[in-house]
Amino acid sequence: MRAELRQKILTVCDRKIAQKGAGVGLSFYAFFTNRNDDPALLMEAATWWIETHQLDHFEKAVKVRAMVAEGL
Repeated sequence: MRAELRQKILTVCDRKIAQKGAGVGLSFYAFFTNRNDDPALLMEAATWWIETHQLDHFEKAVKVRAMVAEGL
């Protein structure tokens, strides 16, 4: 995963957790303001989320943040 995507995920997860608490869930679409802004980056996030880790559509932000911070 490129550094740009990793930082974006960490930032969004931190913001969502701060706003709504540790129980907040999100999907990989949460990392994009418009699904068509950067198709390559969106596909990279989707591949990491769906193919690599087989995550559910919605996952807890704390789980996703921990996975990215650990370099998974």
